[in-house]
Amino acid sequence: MPELTPDERRVCDLLEQRRESLLEDLRLHVALPTGQRNTSAVDETRELFGLRCQRLGAKLDPIPGDPAPWWLYGADPDAPVPPTLVARRTRPGKPNILIAGHLDTVHDPSGTFRTLTMSADGKTATGPGCVDMKGGLVIAMAALEALEEADIEVSWSFLMNSDEETGSYHSFGALQAEARRHDLGLALEPALAGGALATVRSGSGQFMVETRGRSAHVGREFTKGVSAVTAMGKRLLAIASFPEPDKGVVANVGPLEGGSATNAVPDRARAWGNVRFPDPDAAKALEARFLALATSPDAMPACDVHTSFNRPAKPLTPATERLALAARAAAEALGQTLPFASTGGVCDGNILQDAGLPTIDTLGVRGGGLHTPDEWIEIPSLVERSQLLAVLMMRVGA
Repeated sequence: MPELTPDERRVCDLLEQRRESLLEDLRLHVALPTGQRNTSAVDETRELFGLRCQRLGAKLDPIPGDPAPWWLYGADPDAPVPPTLVARRTRPGKPNILIAGHLDTVHDPSGTFRTLTMSADGKTATGPGCVDMKGGLVIAMAALEALEEADIEVSWSFLMNSDEETGSYHSFGALQAEARRHDLGLALEPALAGGALATVRSGSGQFMVETRGRSAHVGREFTKGVSAVTAMGKRLLAIASFPEPDKGVVANVGPLEGGSATNAVPDRARAWGNVRFPDPDAAKALEARFLALATSPDAMPACDVHTSFNRPAKPLTPATERLALAARAAAEALGQTLPFASTGGVCDGNILQDAGLPTIDTLGVRGGGLHTPDEWIEIPSLVERSQLLAVLMMRVGA
């Protein structure tokens, strides 16, 4: 396996020297509570990384966000639509590399899980978003700064998405447009177990089922009522037959909403959920089963179904495989291992590759407990994965 070149060693040395500053940078960003559409913290994080990119000579391009479907769970039509920031440091004649990361997390900004807490041995730490994906953002910024410090010319754009955890609806158009402007995609999702690189991802979608009935007093006019909850129950039983986990098809229901009082026949019920699918054919068949639950608007009870299968499956293509093998070669030159794996998780890499950009998307830090109060990071992976990212960029961007 080819060894590191002198330039690659120099960049890796610069990143080794950043060991303490990487940890402090992670501590800073973990303490910014960017979960659950906390606009002020998301804006501050975007500004901090944007200013650092500007100091590297990048031009900042804030792209206005798209509206999200009104029916999504938690959708707020009055909430501001965040932009997607793209910092561009282009070099003529070099392949254009798109680095994709997201600023948001899933954690409650007013909760008690707020800071980075080190383990007794200093090898791990817990904190909201420390791996998904504050750690990824931190190592990407460090890699870009080290490349600039070493005077290594690579053509890159750093895309910062503000709504990945809620489906990338606001950033969807920007992701598709940037995919068409670049040659290679590197996304900063955390590594899979054992540091593995995801080469195959399921697709994902959202749905809402709404039933409407007729309200009535339970004691006096029960028979005049038509229960939307009962109508919903029948559809939930139907949805329970949709999953085929052995084929990669999943349909999960929750949350649920229905009725307002125990002594009134409920005239409305709603259920939201998420689906996963392995390929376009499975997505089409699954969506058809959901849409078949709907009735005509004047039926009693009536049912409306809304679907958005906006993250297509991400198969292993020849171009993506070449990029993954280049990442493995860089890892081995660094004395690291980089196994390949598939996952049911989805990310912006699904959107980028579907738009035509060869993308690998688990180049972030190692850790686990994603989306839980036990989210943790392997501290040594801050340096190791920033070195991997920098060396890979040098090789594919030459």
